[in-house]
Amino acid sequence: MRSLLFVPADDTSKLAKALLLNADALILDLEDSIAPANKDLARRNAAKTIGENSAGGPKLYVRLNPLTSGLVAADLDAVMAARPYGLMQPKARSAADAVTLSAMIASHERKLGIAEGTTRLIVLITESAAAMQAMSGYDAAGNRLEALTWGAEDLSADIGATAARDENGAYTGPYALARNLTLVAAAAAQTAAIDTVFPDFRDGKGFARDCSNAVRDGFTAKLAIHPAQVPVINEIFTPSAAEITKAQQIVAAFSSADTGVVALDGRMLDRPHLLGAKRLLARARQYS
Repeated sequence: MRSLLFVPADDTSKLAKALLLNADALILDLEDSIAPANKDLARRNAAKTIGENSAGGPKLYVRLNPLTSGLVAADLDAVMAARPYGLMQPKARSAADAVTLSAMIASHERKLGIAEGTTRLIVLITESAAAMQAMSGYDAAGNRLEALTWGAEDLSADIGATAARDENGAYTGPYALARNLTLVAAAAAQTAAIDTVFPDFRDGKGFARDCSNAVRDGFTAKLAIHPAQVPVINEIFTPSAAEITKAQQIVAAFSSADTGVVALDGRMLDRPHLLGAKRLLARARQYS
């Protein structure tokens, strides 16, 4: 996946329009974008949307409410029978929360005759100061873990910051730290890292730069909050023809070498370069 678009699940018009976009995944939101009075409506709409669009189209995830909200059991009761591709867990305080939710999902899978681990899981891991101090061990969530991602808005409220970016558009220290630790935590858990949203959807140039920086640093996908962001994400997160050619050359150079180091275009390359090239080619095959 490259692009994951949030859609409020209480808005049937937005749900219908989102299904026609070229997003790799939609995240049907039951959490922050939904008023308390509309939670049941959002659950019903999410289940109906999943049930009616299970074949083809974007992968359908549901963002649940946090474990601490007391609403997760009702969320799962409403949507699991529709068999979503995956779920997103917000405001995880540590890997223990992901393990708890995974067990809850597994219970529903058993009741519904779904193979355990089929329902994928994306976890938001930086939405509080406490979560920032407990970012290791997410592999304990098991083989359903799809990716880790991060967020700035809830974290800013928790630590009392007035902005997440400086006057030049760069993340300030706390958020650069959250972003970097998410990459490290995902790598340690051997799962994908998904970059957070870019709230100002009118700033196309800034958004494109944000996407390019994410690819450079190792994120494989990005969250979107507006339909206009989807094609930009898809373009930038898809390896270019030049990148594919270079990766193929690296793989070919190593395949014909008897050592762990090769020379290519005036540079010495070793095994990490080969691993990176193979990863890029694997990503490229997904979108060819």
